[in-house]
Amino acid sequence: MEPLFSKDCDLVGWLDPGHNIFDTNMEYVAFISGGHAWSATSGNWLGSIDYTTARDKRGCPVLFSPGHPATGTSVPPIPSRPARPSRPSRPSRPSTPSRPSRQSTPAGGWSKLSFRDWLAS
Repeated sequence: MEPLFSKDCDLVGWLDPGHNIFDTNMEYVAFISGGHAWSATSGNWLGSIDYTTARDKRGCPVLFSPGHPATGTSVPPIPSRPARPSRPSRPSRPSTPSRPSRQSTPAGGWSKLSFRDWLAS
């Protein structure tokens, strides 16, 4: 599991790379398919994923993990909706990681969406 932080370096969730996103209570909130994040509740497209950077629909980073710098991209095309995977079992809560250093502002800037807003978008 990779920790996910907001632009303000607050721990907001956990990433099972290439598979799922969980909030800090280890609730399943999104799944990953084809390099994109999808809402676990609605199945709606949330944005692209690059390594451990989750982006909004405009290509601006919402979440990052300290192992990879947050990067923005141009507006990605809307992908086809994938089949929903089965709901994963709830993983054990990892140890709380150290707060990372503030990231430099990525090209195109940070998303205006919070983690919760992103999940609802």
